[in-house]
Amino acid sequence: MASASSPSLDVATPERVALTLPVAGIGYRCLAWLVDATLLFFFWVTAYFIFSLLVSDVLGVFQGLSGFAQTVLAVGFFATQWLYWTLAEVFFHGQTPGKRLLRIRVVRVDGSPIGVYESAVRNLLRAVDFLPAFYAVGTLSMLFTRQHRRLGDLLAGTVLVREERFDLGKYTAAAQASAQALPTVLPAGAGPLASEEVELILAFLERAKWLEPDARRQLGTRMVERLGGLAEEERAAVLASTQATEEFLRARAQAVR
Repeated sequence: MASASSPSLDVATPERVALTLPVAGIGYRCLAWLVDATLLFFFWVTAYFIFSLLVSDVLGVFQGLSGFAQTVLAVGFFATQWLYWTLAEVFFHGQTPGKRLLRIRVVRVDGSPIGVYESAVRNLLRAVDFLPAFYAVGTLSMLFTRQHRRLGDLLAGTVLVREERFDLGKYTAAAQASAQALPTVLPAGAGPLASEEVELILAFLERAKWLEPDARRQLGTRMVERLGGLAEEERAAVLASTQATEEFLRARAQAVR
């Protein structure tokens, strides 16, 4: 988790489990932007190379365009950039290739995944954040907001958070003895969970021993039902005891490896 001096995003899940997500700093954001900008640069270089194979005098063609056609071309260039950021964040759960490489993600301020609206707004405002050059407005906004949010993030209600590597051994080692005596039921074809689901499970397991027995059992039951995929008989076995429920959740989190 984030250190005490690092900004963080505190959220509460529907299961009433508190999560603290470390906020991505300006350095992370700049490096992710450089990766994405490099990809876009090579895209345009490739497009220019292909166009030059078809047209001998590329510069002459551009100079021969009317003012309206040049405006349409400029708008099309901007639209390409906007589509790249927006579509990547929508279809890859808040990540572009650069953000994925730096292990950061865009989420709403309540910690939930962003949608088309949030991504479209924050990336549309990217042009304003860029003014007058080199993201000067965006950098000032990030410096003077606690969670390093640029103007686009403030208007879209989003924030960038860092993904953390989970120390699953911390949670599985303590249960090894009981796991030998208690077979774990996993849904058929169960695969890796989403990072948010794994983080939710680990947050619950970390706090479980301090919860009241009834609250511990109810929260465990909600999380099992949220994951789903169990037949009725398997579900009954998993929910038969608190030990079985938490062992099932550990095993599902372990499947992330």
